[in-house]
Amino acid sequence: MNPPELENLDAKKVLVRADLNLPYHDGQFGDLTRLERFLPTLNFLRKKGAIIFILSHFGRPKGKRDAHYTLSPLAKTLSNFLNHPVRFVSDCIGPSVEMAIGEMKSGDVALLENVRFYAEEENNDFSFAEELSANMDIYINDAFSVSHRAHASVDAITKHLPSFMGPQFHAEVQALHMALENPERPCAAIVGGSKISTKIALLKNLTQKVDYLILGGGMANTFLHFQGHDIGASLIEEDSHDVYHSICEVAKVRNCQILLPNDVQVAHDLTSSNVRTIQLDQLEPVDKIFDIGLQTLTSYEAVLKICKTVLWNGPMGVFEVPPYDYGTTQLARIVARLTQESGLISVAGGGDTAAALAHAGVQDKFTYISAAGGAFLEWLEGKDLPGMQALKNAMSQNT
Repeated sequence: MNPPELENLDAKKVLVRADLNLPYHDGQFGDLTRLERFLPTLNFLRKKGAIIFILSHFGRPKGKRDAHYTLSPLAKTLSNFLNHPVRFVSDCIGPSVEMAIGEMKSGDVALLENVRFYAEEENNDFSFAEELSANMDIYINDAFSVSHRAHASVDAITKHLPSFMGPQFHAEVQALHMALENPERPCAAIVGGSKISTKIALLKNLTQKVDYLILGGGMANTFLHFQGHDIGASLIEEDSHDVYHSICEVAKVRNCQILLPNDVQVAHDLTSSNVRTIQLDQLEPVDKIFDIGLQTLTSYEAVLKICKTVLWNGPMGVFEVPPYDYGTTQLARIVARLTQESGLISVAGGGDTAAALAHAGVQDKFTYISAAGGAFLEWLEGKDLPGMQALKNAMSQNT
């Protein structure tokens, strides 16, 4: 975040792409993690004397102005967190932005209206990006979470302004590089979730890069089923046979060991009070697997103890419904303890993962927990991210 161009920002008009797409219900914003992580960027820019214009999307207004998706209420919340007034501008282009530019001074902050009120945003329209950049001096993308979108405020905008990576964007890239691209070994990936079909690319990419693939959730059921285990009435994907074999083949070639549960928590349904922890060969035809058991946790812990890096995506069971939060919670606490005591590098994110780790009370005990969602998952799948490539191209031209 400290190239020479960003050391002399006094009175420079800086357009910052943030992701402030926060949960909003009954007039209140919910999880404020993304806002909290964005504050250091704002404080840095204010300290440098920049005039700051924040650009974000909110919800899915489908390219039309919709009062339900205005960012106006967020200006007050942001002001309170920043302990400094944040001006709300009723548009993200045009006369209202020009007026704000003329009235603001060094250290001032303005929040622009929802960029998705314009269909041109999601169309990555070059001319719209030019309008966004009008009268601005520098563009900073501090929203890794939108970098998988080829949108005007992420991609095309970099063609119009000197463009740089923000500190939170940089922190995310560093964490993912540390966990996946150049990990300390041995390296493990913990992957849960209900279906293999939603994570085919992720599983194939991870088996090429990690030493241990630790599975849980419904996808583990499918692996067990294709290995010949009778898993009762548990969730499986019968049509994933070829995918299962291809993943196993990649793992074999890459010397990646796949670890699966050997004992499980079962019941007839999620509302049943007859919950049992049993060995795989004890399942009855009406049993459904909803979580991993203690023996599985012990075997997973033994592997994690010899690892130096772990990447986590997805819960081990139906963690939203106790007692099936047991496996996910205990495994999260194991990883957190090893991170704190043994220096294990632990990076997690995507889907329900952050919520599961918060439920376990360890959200501040991992090396890094991503709030990026889709961008995090696409990185794990090995895909090129348009926003990342746009920044790389722009920053190479800045030097």
